[in-house]
Amino acid sequence: MSNNSDPLFDRYAEMDFSDAKPVAEIPALAKLQAEHGGKSRITMRVDNDTLAIFKARAEMSGGNYQTLMNEALRQFAQGITLADVVRETIRKELHQA
Repeated sequence: MSNNSDPLFDRYAEMDFSDAKPVAEIPALAKLQAEHGGKSRITMRVDNDTLAIFKARAEMSGGNYQTLMNEALRQFAQGITLADVVRETIRKELHQA
């Protein structure tokens, strides 16, 4: 398995992007990113053990640790607790059964 958790990594790993331009230099792409981007690049310090947990969970699920961290922050900001997530998951599972 690749060290990179992005599922598309292997598909594009060998491509040459040396002549690629930043999105900001291509007006149509810059407009699309502004309209649909919705994310900001930040730098923050996280405890090593916390980061390791998110990376391990991402590895197990085949996802990206940054996406998992973003979802956890979103849930916290919205006041969603682990108990809420568990209840909702159980409801969905019982409804499907």
